[in-house]
Amino acid sequence: MGMIRFARPWIDDTDRSAVGRVLEGHILTHGPECNAFEADFSAFAGEPSASCVTFSSCMGALHLAWIELGIGAGDEVLVSAQSHVATAHAVAWAGATPVFVDCEAATGNVTAAGLRAAITERTRGIALVHFLGIPCDMPAIMEVAREHDLAVVEDCALAVGARWDGRHVGLFGDAGAFSFYPAKHITTGEGGMLMSRRSELAEVSAKRRAFGVDRTRKTLPGTYDVTEVGLNYRMSELHAALGRSQLARIDQILDKRRHHFGMLAELLSDLPGARTLAPNDERATNACYALGLILDESDRRDRLVNSLREDDIETSIYYPHPIPRLEAYRKRNEFVAGDFANATAISDCGVALPVGPHLSMSDVERIAERVRHHVKGGA
Repeated sequence: MGMIRFARPWIDDTDRSAVGRVLEGHILTHGPECNAFEADFSAFAGEPSASCVTFSSCMGALHLAWIELGIGAGDEVLVSAQSHVATAHAVAWAGATPVFVDCEAATGNVTAAGLRAAITERTRGIALVHFLGIPCDMPAIMEVAREHDLAVVEDCALAVGARWDGRHVGLFGDAGAFSFYPAKHITTGEGGMLMSRRSELAEVSAKRRAFGVDRTRKTLPGTYDVTEVGLNYRMSELHAALGRSQLARIDQILDKRRHHFGMLAELLSDLPGARTLAPNDERATNACYALGLILDESDRRDRLVNSLREDDIETSIYYPHPIPRLEAYRKRNEFVAGDFANATAISDCGVALPVGPHLSMSDVERIAERVRHHVKGGA
């Protein structure tokens, strides 16, 4: 029957032609494709006040967002314990200290109550993730942020298409960062996007991602000034052209993902000793990156993953450890067994099942049938 991949980029002839047109020209960076991709993404988000800036990665966008928000040495930032390590790395590279907060069991997301309980006199920001494309309750979180004058950066790496009450994620906090890695909803090969309603933050980030160069001050061709201590986080024209072409199919991509997610969730809804992660509020629109299935024991999860692999069904684990249990952060802050109980359960007992547009209906049925077989059989 063939291998069912966890993720596979949907690349078609339109994408290849878009990249080919760039190669036929002579501008490979600092060109019109990046500008157009930014405009297209802003239009997709649906908020005219949103400013978008292309980046070489989502982490680059996260990193510069914290720098532009003035977060640095001596500051603490509350970080979701259940996330990709980039969420915490961006805070650490800005010079601040990540302080980890457990997620809720139902969605894998941090909550306003959990964040409020973790605030100290040194807390200056909140770094949250919309886990597996399930949006956080952003109005409640933003109320906490306003009460305590905290900056908020949304990690939207898995959440293209996720909305809360119709508003796209990334538009609630000070900035949002998106990933276009090959496994994501759309891909640029590698790349990211910063989105913000704060135009000044976007403008400075656009300059600082390219060394801080100011070419408006040139007096001769090839001359410029440098007004910011910048980095090199630029996206190339090739990456942007692919991203634009992919974004043109985003509605179709999201429709397929949501259909597959709903079908798989229904087929697995009555599994003994297992539950699925899903939005628990009608205002939440799930981007359906993957279906998170949480078993009641880690050994059962491990056996299920291995059994599905023998059935030629790829899965993934999001994420193999809560961030504070990873060595780099365990060395900084002692990890105590029992801390971050919900994040630990998701990491140790969870498996991410594919729902991407590369799947057929028969693929989804096959995944469900094999999962049910192995779980009910004691996998």
